[in-house]
Amino acid sequence: MQLHPMTKEGADALQEELSKLKKIDRPAISKNIAEAREHGDLKENAEYHAAREEQGLMEARISQLEGLLSSAQIIDVTKVNAKGKVVFGSTVTVLNVETDQELVYKIVGHEEADISLNKISVNSPVAKSMIGKEEGEDVMVITPGGNIDYEIIEIKYI
Repeated sequence: MQLHPMTKEGADALQEELSKLKKIDRPAISKNIAEAREHGDLKENAEYHAAREEQGLMEARISQLEGLLSSAQIIDVTKVNAKGKVVFGSTVTVLNVETDQELVYKIVGHEEADISLNKISVNSPVAKSMIGKEEGEDVMVITPGGNIDYEIIEIKYI
């Protein structure tokens, strides 16, 4: 089985979602199905079919979460001796050399990446170009729209 790197924060969030699905959502859907059954003919019962479809989607998500968590390699960046370098789990502040814009990225596993929260996948071009670099170093990110030059301003292990 291939292990997938994941931050402790990401694993905790997935575990919380899994727990909610199993303890709250699953019983609620079962109740909805039972209530819909009481309405009679199941062939023409839209509530019943909707509840069954919702149940199927939820069970698929539960299976997906269980699979992700069972293959997760949880990395706690606060316990890694990174020696001042950008590593998985680091929070990195960079300066776009061309625009003078500062950006902050946290390097996380693929499953927990969310650009709206500034969490980028360790497999992304930006993260790949930063891994192993230190504060003050320049990084060139090759993108389809052209190269972007960044300077690493700060690295945090939180």
